[in-house]
Amino acid sequence: MTSKELMQTMEQYGAHNYHPLDVVLTKGLGSKVWDVDGNEYLDFLSCYSALNFGHQNPILVKALESQLKRLAVCSRAFYSDELALFSKELADFCGLESVLTMNSGTEAVESALKICRKWGYEKKRIPEGKAKFIVMENSFHGRSIAIISFSTEPTYKNGFGPYVSGFEVVPFGDVQAVADAIDANTVGVLVEPIQAEAGILVPPPDYLKKLRDLCTKNGMLLILDEIQTGMARTGKDFCFQHSSIVPDVLILGKSLGGGLLPLSAMVSTREVMDVIRPGQHGSTFGGNPLACAIGRAALRLLKEEGFAEKANHLGKITVGMLTEKRLPQVKEVRGTGFLIGIELEPAAGGARRYTEELAKEGVLCKETHDHVIRIAPPLVISDAELRHGVQKVVSVIQKLAH
Repeated sequence: MTSKELMQTMEQYGAHNYHPLDVVLTKGLGSKVWDVDGNEYLDFLSCYSALNFGHQNPILVKALESQLKRLAVCSRAFYSDELALFSKELADFCGLESVLTMNSGTEAVESALKICRKWGYEKKRIPEGKAKFIVMENSFHGRSIAIISFSTEPTYKNGFGPYVSGFEVVPFGDVQAVADAIDANTVGVLVEPIQAEAGILVPPPDYLKKLRDLCTKNGMLLILDEIQTGMARTGKDFCFQHSSIVPDVLILGKSLGGGLLPLSAMVSTREVMDVIRPGQHGSTFGGNPLACAIGRAALRLLKEEGFAEKANHLGKITVGMLTEKRLPQVKEVRGTGFLIGIELEPAAGGARRYTEELAKEGVLCKETHDHVIRIAPPLVISDAELRHGVQKVVSVIQKLAH
C-alpha cells in the first residue's frame, strides 16, 4: 500500500488521538528512518526521548534476541533472574534502594502517586483520605484520569471529568509558591526537572536544590519525573545530577526500554517502597524478563559509552548553529544537553507549519505548545548528520519568513 492509502486506512480504523505528520514510517536505523515510499529522513524527535540510543541499536537488539530465545514473559507469581538483576543494577545506578517495574511512563507515575500516598498515611500519619501532592503548572506526566486531574492543559483535561482530588498546582520554577502551599497533609512535590512537553521550560539553576531542602525540612518526598530528561538526554545520566541532589522517588521510562520495548520504573528509598505489600499493586507485564534484559543492556550502554558527554557535545553544536545567525522569527533557543526548544514569535504562524516543511526536507521533528519546535535527536547521531539536519532547520525558518 502507498503512504496515502495507509494514512486513509489509519484515519478510517484508528482512533483520532494524534495529529501526525504525513509520513508513514516502515524502517529505522541509528538516527535515520525511512517511509514506505523509500524516502529517508533524519529523526530529530527520538520518539520523545524513547530512542536516546537510536533505532535498532545493535547491542540492544542483541540483548533482545538473546533473551527472546530463553524467556520473554513470566508471571510475577514467580521470581525471574532478569528482573532481580535489573532491579539491583537500576537501584545502584540511580543511587537509590528499591525498584518497581512497570510498562509505560504513565503507569510509573500512577504507581509513584499511589505508593507515596500510602507512605503519607503510614509514615507521616496523614489522616486517611487527606493526602496532598504539590504539582506544577504546565506539567506533563501522562494522560490517565488522575494525572489529567491536575493538568493545566485544556486539551488533556476538558471533557474527562469528574477529576481526582488531592493535588495543589503552583507555578513551575517558583520555590516560594511551593513553600506557601505546604500543609500538614502534604505528601510531597512531583516535578519534572525540565518541562519538555510545555516547550522545554528550564527552571532556575538552584530550583531542584531548594526543592530538595524544602522537602527534607518539612518531612516530604521529592518525586522527580525523569521519563523524558533521564538516560543521558540532558548531559548527565539523570537531570537531577546537575543539581547534586538525590530524590526520594525517581520515575523513569522511554529510553529505559532501549527504544525496543515499553519499560518504566519507580525507583525509591526502601522506606517508601516498603509500604506496598503483596496484592496491593502489580502489572502482568511489568518487569517481564525480555524488557528487563534490554533495560540492563541500556544501563550498560550508559555506563560504558559516554552518552551523557555526547549529549553535551551535540547540544552545544545545535545551540551554536541555531544562534549564530539572527533569525527574526525565533524568540528564544533554550534547553539543557541535547533537549532543545526553539520558541518562535507568535507572528511566525505557529510551529506546525515549520515541522511540516521540515518533513519535506527530510528532517522529522515535532511542534510542542503551538510555538516551539523540539530538537532532540538520538544520541547516536553523528556530528555531520546533526549539522546537516540543523542547517535544514535554519533554512526552513529563513524560508518561511518570506
